[in-house]
Amino acid sequence: MNFGDFLENNSCGARIVTDLSYSNNNTIITTTPPPPTNNSMPAGAAIAQPRHLSISAKPMFNSPGLSLALQTGMEGQGEVGRIGDHQNFESSIINVGGRRSRDEEHESRSGSDNMDGASGDDQDASDKPPKKKRYHRHTPQQIQELESLFKECPHPDEKQRLELSRRLCLETRQVKFWFQNRRTQMKTQLERHENSLLRQDNDKLRAENMSIRDAMRNPICTNCGGPAMIGDISLEEQHLRMENARLKDELDRVCALAGKFLGRPMSTVMPNSSLELGVGNNGFIGGLNTIPTSLPDFGAPLPVKASMNVTPIERSLERSMYLELALAAMDEFVKIAQSDEPLWGRSLEGGREILNHEEYLRNFTPCIGMKPNGFVTEASRESGMVIINSLALVETLMDSNKWAEMFPCIIARTTTTDVISNGMGGTRNGALQLMHAELQVLSPLVPVREVTFLRFCKQHAEGVWAVVDVSVDTIRQASGGVQSYPSCRRLPSGCVVQDMPNGYSKVTWVEHAEYDESVIHQLYRSLVSAGMGFGSQRWLATLQRQSECLAILMSSTLSPRDHTAITAGGRRSMLKLAQRMTNNFCAGVCASTVHKWNKLGSENVDEDVRVMTRKSVDDPGEPPGIVLSAATSVWLPVSPHRLFDFLRNEHLRSEWDILSNGGPMQEMAHIAKGQDHGNCVSLLRASAMNANQSSMLILQETCTDASGSLVVYAPVDIPAMHVVMNGGDSAYVALLPSGFAIVPDGPSGDAPESNGGPGHRVSGSLLTVAFQILVNSLPTAKLTVESVETVNNLISCTVQKIKAALQCES
Repeated sequence: MNFGDFLENNSCGARIVTDLSYSNNNTIITTTPPPPTNNSMPAGAAIAQPRHLSISAKPMFNSPGLSLALQTGMEGQGEVGRIGDHQNFESSIINVGGRRSRDEEHESRSGSDNMDGASGDDQDASDKPPKKKRYHRHTPQQIQELESLFKECPHPDEKQRLELSRRLCLETRQVKFWFQNRRTQMKTQLERHENSLLRQDNDKLRAENMSIRDAMRNPICTNCGGPAMIGDISLEEQHLRMENARLKDELDRVCALAGKFLGRPMSTVMPNSSLELGVGNNGFIGGLNTIPTSLPDFGAPLPVKASMNVTPIERSLERSMYLELALAAMDEFVKIAQSDEPLWGRSLEGGREILNHEEYLRNFTPCIGMKPNGFVTEASRESGMVIINSLALVETLMDSNKWAEMFPCIIARTTTTDVISNGMGGTRNGALQLMHAELQVLSPLVPVREVTFLRFCKQHAEGVWAVVDVSVDTIRQASGGVQSYPSCRRLPSGCVVQDMPNGYSKVTWVEHAEYDESVIHQLYRSLVSAGMGFGSQRWLATLQRQSECLAILMSSTLSPRDHTAITAGGRRSMLKLAQRMTNNFCAGVCASTVHKWNKLGSENVDEDVRVMTRKSVDDPGEPPGIVLSAATSVWLPVSPHRLFDFLRNEHLRSEWDILSNGGPMQEMAHIAKGQDHGNCVSLLRASAMNANQSSMLILQETCTDASGSLVVYAPVDIPAMHVVMNGGDSAYVALLPSGFAIVPDGPSGDAPESNGGPGHRVSGSLLTVAFQILVNSLPTAKLTVESVETVNNLISCTVQKIKAALQCES
């Protein structure tokens, strides 16, 4: 219906009368009373007086701007006023809407009708008397031509409009207005289509929202399918429950596949355990199963092992076996950690806790298989307070680098092979990773223990965590891995950490292992079997000492013995240098894979002395050349405490140290690392005996705890130490450490016989002496027999001097 038909067929509806006057770009709308009705005017007649406009049931105008401009008039049933001489209907719409330029229409009628002689550019005054207007309807041929050009060019220029108006016998402004109206019409159609699509999307979202609300009001149990009686449950927990059910189904499928692969059935849920690694049925004293958590994400694939042709099915199978082993290990470990008699008893020597192996076998089925032939078992448990909170300790244990820094004397080297799960919710709850570690006792007579194990972390309650380790050698062999014969297997071992109100944590440490005793020297068998070499006492004592050291270093107060002349940056640099010195000393004693050592054999070297050599190249922290390391261990009938005090005393150093020039040493700097005076870093200066000798600086670190003691030292360059004490970088200070490691010789009564006769035993100490010496500054030089003999004589001479000073030469 065009505008002419609308004027013809007006018979009913509301009346709208407006006077539109144009002054610049402002629109003035006024309402006039309706004049008498005249319905007999012929079609196409000029508008001399205001006419009645019939408003049909369907809105005539769809433009928001125009609808708002005319809404009041429509609702009030006013009448359309007079329209100026040079203002057609389209241009009126343009100025009333006020929302676009003269060339772009926002809303308009069909482009098939127009007003002859009207112009959108004229801005005549509104007070002129109205003139008659003649309306023109385009012919079908004209519309066809206009439409064909519109498809090619919706925005014709002045030249195209002039040519088209000449060809169609139209005025240029008629062509111009037609294109404006046609563009507005197309824009309106697109907007209507987009609105329709948005309404459909809105309806879909509303329906989905209603369905989710219904599901939240009526939760369904994933196990039985009935209504869940769980009270108020969050949407996040519902999603976690659904994810848990999906993962259970996936585990069932993988376990079925594993059963076919291994030829034996695999249970999907272990006894007294749960699939959920974040929470399980493992009861623990104090309500350890009160944290409502769910299964962590195990979607990340395992990294490919040494065999590059591992199929995804085999990787999925291996992951499922790791999960089952981790759950079983956590279940066993928590029960062992919380049990008392009859599973644990007290020894007569020292009151240490001893595992009752018969009771253990009655209550537990070993999760890594039966003990290999020739292996013996060691088990120990220790509890104590540590100056560290549970979250910090858990993060330290789950990070291989931080773990090695916390236990430098026990861990020679460690790496994280695979990260199976990082935990959930941004925490370590449910974290599971595969690790490899080299554990050591500081003696050449005890081989390094290489273990590959799973480490699984789980939060049992608020502020209560458990971290468990278990060997995976049996799984690798079962899954077709390389056949290996490890000398040690870790049964479920680890620690339970519980936060205390004063900022401390109560730590219960359990170590349980099976190992080949034949590779251990007779001197150390009693120590290792009692759990004093690799047992829980050593782990917990080291943790307490290191945590105390960190707490002191973080505090602003200084020890009375500390030299205030050293700046805070200098203290940090000296401690960092001392830490590197101690780590290098430990790596040279036990021949770990930290450095590539070559063992040497010589007729002139004692049987219990291990001599190794390596090349030092491109290491700024060491002098370049051939480094020779020699270490041995001896038993002394002296208590560990007395032996440690003798070796760390700078005034008595000349009795055994050839570097002291035969005179006493003076302590130049002192940095405390604990409440015990034996835990410190010192800088010593040897006095020159004559004018030809230059004074020397010796950096020394001493450590002591319930499991043993350590004295490590190295000569350092004086200018380099001045830089370090002023806060400079300590990484470029070259040093080769030497020192002593002291441990008890075992439980009381297990020491070797003394001169008192058969059956009379004296508790003593096991002393390890180790030296690292630069025998040649050229890395390509050949090692001579004289160099090896010199180092061997140095060790023998040092041991003899210590025995003589302590009066235990016999």
